[in-house]
Amino acid sequence: MRPMEKVDIIGGGIAGLALAGILDPGRFDVTIHEQRPELPTVGTTLAMWPAAQQALSELGILGAVRSRGAMIKAGALRRPSGEPLLSMEGKGLLGVSRPELLRLLDMAVPRSVRREMGRVDHLPGAAGLTVGADGVNSIVRRNIRGRQSSAKPTPFLAVRGVIPGTPLPQDIGEYWGRGQIFGLAPAGGGSNWYASFRSDLGSERIEVAEALEVTRSRYANHSRAVQDVLATATPENSLAQRIWISPPLARYAQGNAVLVGDAAHAMTPNLGRGACEALIDAVTLGKLLNELPKEKALAAYGRKRVMRTQLLRIASSLMGSVALAQGAQPLRDVLLKQVGKRVSGARERAETSK
Repeated sequence: MRPMEKVDIIGGGIAGLALAGILDPGRFDVTIHEQRPELPTVGTTLAMWPAAQQALSELGILGAVRSRGAMIKAGALRRPSGEPLLSMEGKGLLGVSRPELLRLLDMAVPRSVRREMGRVDHLPGAAGLTVGADGVNSIVRRNIRGRQSSAKPTPFLAVRGVIPGTPLPQDIGEYWGRGQIFGLAPAGGGSNWYASFRSDLGSERIEVAEALEVTRSRYANHSRAVQDVLATATPENSLAQRIWISPPLARYAQGNAVLVGDAAHAMTPNLGRGACEALIDAVTLGKLLNELPKEKALAAYGRKRVMRTQLLRIASSLMGSVALAQGAQPLRDVLLKQVGKRVSGARERAETSK
């Protein structure tokens, strides 16, 4: 019998748990290293695109995710007042809360996988494979790519949460103001909301209560629906953090180490693809390792994932620049309104021709 191949997964988030869940337990001796003592209980809704749903299916948990999530339907890009600029269709998108997704991924991990709690400051020994699934401020990335690969903070703060009560259809969507965004969508019987804006609050740990007060002040001129959500939000059901991004990378593997998820391509949240691509990374890498020798698997993983995820990282940043425009905001809204009229007209013509 062949000896078991050692795999150390640094990080027990979405990418780390998904990889541990897809690796062949008869071939790999897997250890997850995670500094968080328990899974989070607060988190917002993640949109699972079709390719991410296929990854969940490969892990055997798509049915469970569907039973605990909800299909994301139409919304709109709106002015701060709530006036729609452009309708958005959500066909095929599945929404699930981050805590629920993590719980289901954790249940998919074989019992043979070992768990080691505590911060990892140095990579495990050279033998076997070390997987950096440790997020935007990845220790693995800095170890294999140097300090120049350290993550960079953006000027933007993200404040988000889930509150009781389902939003009205006419309030669902994203509200684009001058240098700020507010999003609102249904989430498993509640309302998922998020806000992003420029802020000089700390780049490390941020007091949620303080961030909520700043957010309420920044969005005081928004629609009544937005103000009602922020009035209901509490520090207990909300999160606040600086948005960080990783630098561009031409490859994700070096020697016996490889990067997945935000460690490889942390992006702004404007396309809603970060969690999806982390899942796809993990399942793609795991299946390749199950089928091929390590060196060939890592090379194939790079060919499949580097170009796509780096392009999404760039596209997400560009979308963020448009959404959070300040001086160009009036022109942006005029263009969106015109696009919305054209899209609406095209839909009406398509319906008439049926």
